[in-house]
Amino acid sequence: MSKLTREIRNLNDLNKLLLNECKKLTELLANEVYEAINFFLNQYYEEYNPIRYQRSYDFLHSAFKTNVKKIGNGYEAVVGINYESLNDYDNATGYQVVSWANEGLHGGLDFGTDTRVWDDAMDVTIHNGQLLKDCIEFLKNKGFKVIV
Repeated sequence: MSKLTREIRNLNDLNKLLLNECKKLTELLANEVYEAINFFLNQYYEEYNPIRYQRSYDFLHSAFKTNVKKIGNGYEAVVGINYESLNDYDNATGYQVVSWANEGLHGGLDFGTDTRVWDDAMDVTIHNGQLLKDCIEFLKNKGFKVIV
């Protein structure tokens, strides 16, 4: 990433510059979380390889992220698992499917999987400080002095 080279003549210029960088940072972080969720969804199905059925396919492709949008003085993106898209089944709700996968279960049964889809994704992005490290690196690469 290149250093900031734009001339700042007033507070309005500074505000525009900072908001633009915040938007880029929000996009970067949303992508990281989205990729982590998809990684663990794929790992879940590597550990438990069911005979293909629609709920497995739907769950494997249930991660989502919204476009970054301006909210107040900042930006927001939502990233998650769309459990509501998994509600068209007789024996389980989408929330149950996602909850079971986060407990290492499939269909409520223990098949020995070690993957906890949501918890593992949060561990490698948020709980271990990776997103914060990536924020700091992003800002430093843009020329900001970051004191931690």
